[in-house]
Amino acid sequence: MAQAHILGYPRIGANRELKKAQEAYWRGDTPQQQLLQVGAEIRRSNWQAQSDAGLDLVTVGDFAWYDQVLNHSLMFGVVADRFSEGAAGNKLDQYFRLARGRAPSGQPVAASAMTKWFDTNYHYLVPEFSAGQVFSLDSEWLLEEVREAQAQGHKAKPVVIGPLTYLWLGRGVDNALSLLPGLLPCYAKLLSQLADLGVEWVQVDEPILGLDLPDEWRSAFNSAYEELRTASGNLNLLLATYFSPLRENLNLAFSLSVEGVHIDCVRAPEELNTAVKHTGEKQVLSVGVVNGRNIWRADLEKWQRTLKPLVEKLGDRLWISASCSLLHSPVDLNTEVTLSVEQKQKLAYSRQKLTELAQLQQLLKQNISAVADNPKHDGQSCPVAEQLQGTWRGQRYLERAPVQAERWQLPLLPTTTIGSFPQTDLLRKVRRQHRNGEISEGDYLDHLRAEIAEAIRRQEILGLDVLVHGEAERNDMVEYFGEQLDGFVHTGNGWVQSYGSRCVKPPIIFGDISRPQAMTVEWSSYAQSLTNKPVKGMLTGPVTILNWSFPREDIHRSESCLQIAKALREEVLDLEAAGIGIIQIDEPALREGVPLRKSGHTDYFSWAVGCFRYTCSEVKAETQIHTHMCYSNFNAIMDAIVSLDADVITIESARSDLRLLTAFADRSDGYPNEIGPGVYDIHSPNVPERAELVDRLKKIAEVVPVERLWVNPDCGLKTRSWAEVGSSLLNMVEAARAVRSELA
Repeated sequence: MAQAHILGYPRIGANRELKKAQEAYWRGDTPQQQLLQVGAEIRRSNWQAQSDAGLDLVTVGDFAWYDQVLNHSLMFGVVADRFSEGAAGNKLDQYFRLARGRAPSGQPVAASAMTKWFDTNYHYLVPEFSAGQVFSLDSEWLLEEVREAQAQGHKAKPVVIGPLTYLWLGRGVDNALSLLPGLLPCYAKLLSQLADLGVEWVQVDEPILGLDLPDEWRSAFNSAYEELRTASGNLNLLLATYFSPLRENLNLAFSLSVEGVHIDCVRAPEELNTAVKHTGEKQVLSVGVVNGRNIWRADLEKWQRTLKPLVEKLGDRLWISASCSLLHSPVDLNTEVTLSVEQKQKLAYSRQKLTELAQLQQLLKQNISAVADNPKHDGQSCPVAEQLQGTWRGQRYLERAPVQAERWQLPLLPTTTIGSFPQTDLLRKVRRQHRNGEISEGDYLDHLRAEIAEAIRRQEILGLDVLVHGEAERNDMVEYFGEQLDGFVHTGNGWVQSYGSRCVKPPIIFGDISRPQAMTVEWSSYAQSLTNKPVKGMLTGPVTILNWSFPREDIHRSESCLQIAKALREEVLDLEAAGIGIIQIDEPALREGVPLRKSGHTDYFSWAVGCFRYTCSEVKAETQIHTHMCYSNFNAIMDAIVSLDADVITIESARSDLRLLTAFADRSDGYPNEIGPGVYDIHSPNVPERAELVDRLKKIAEVVPVERLWVNPDCGLKTRSWAEVGSSLLNMVEAARAVRSELA
């Protein structure tokens, strides 16, 4: 009988209980014990949900107070110099200090660098290695969770990030692979500890096997897993891969000293038959057939037809699972009250995906004709590529720049922000009252206008050069546009973790997309009427709206992206006609949509970059187009970023200590347009000192010509308080003025 299991489950709770408990603890409103109780209850509920659905193994170790990669950094002593017994506060406080730069007790420190987990919108905290890195093992948190699950009657399958993937994710040394001999003994000891607890299976995640790996990394796998096999005794290892086809690494994965291999049959269905041929005589083949990254119901009858012959061949060595961890899906469709019955019938959240696996398990017991489907990957090239050819603006940047400079008359090192300002408790309350019908539409709009007026007033007092309206009317940078575009459906509780306590609620693309009316023009025009300084129009770009929504699966993603781009182009032209001459079209998700395999890059960028350019291809030369990106590995996509042809790009750089900026400097011709590297980290509550910002600006000016340099924070300020924002922006403006004076 095919066993059923999952690779991981959402840890936020069905109603975001973890987020609420975290933030209450960080504010000092609740004791730590209450936070610990919430975490224990979420784990209990998650394990019970898997057991109730009939899964054969319960996944343990996928819970984290902030991030699973940070969990491993602590477990292996990678942050030992910043996380010592003598530091102020207890271990959990120190953990939060590393994640956020601050905890309820103790002095602020620099928050850990953060970037995207492969091609998802989840952000992990980057391991910081050092030359001569010494690893040590402190695994009590994982061992305790295993004991916890076992005490509740579950057959626990712990999950850990594999040693090679963990090293690949880090930074700080030129050759992280050289650290492998020092790390492997810690993994070996951990496996031995788990075996002592009576664990039968351990899931070891190695998603880098879906990448174009250098030969030396590929070669390291065999010896590494031989060493782990020797140390693990009777323990069975399930090597888990996901997010990408294995291709040249498929044979490697199955040749390792592991008792099982998991493959992602949603992303690479064409590899299923080859994987079966490579499965060893005693190896388990785990197939991810339920999509862990989308919310549509699986075609269980199709998978029944496909897998039934494999059951007959592999027997109980065929396991079924979700394609990847369900971390990337909402928790429970049963909590939705805003969706219609018809809509719900098409959807499956994480809790329902457990049921789907159990249903498929039962279907595979039934006798059907052993006729296998031949699963094929949708490898079609972009069907809209020809429509996007020639979508450049009428003038090159070098022709546009002097026209824009003449119009705006901005000083050297102009200051601005990324877009959003704090979403206060009062604003959230008013939005909730409006949603519940407790206040009138007129009263709600009056409050939004008052919030925008206050944002403009504060920016003028601070002395910013280019203002924003603050986005008081927006609940989320993607959800807001999805609510106004035809073709989207919105959930009431479809939350997914982005990082830490930050959750997002992606809209669902249910059909063809169009713009019935203007979406932002009224708000931008109102803000501009309150000041003589330029106010940016703020839009989310087509690629980001697509990548941060749950997409359709019946058409190529590029078709939906072009539909969004057409709607946004109408909005851009309406903003321009209304006198908004600086328009920011954010594309923070451009990088995460890039296929993990280089062979897919050309196709992706042909439509992704083309759709962005399409949105602004008809604006006048004097209209300045900005874009924003954050927390990405820019080096691999610099040509695409240049091809966006935005007049100004703002990027995250402070949290990475300006490392990301080198991607823009390493080009032989530099970055050709204007750039605003973030000068302080908005994801930390720490307020940057003026002297610190002056020093950072001077370093940036060594890389970026000052005549093309903008000054701004790393990202939007929605999650911060006005007290933090006011002090930080004042120091930023004063630092820009100081450096401006020196340069003059």
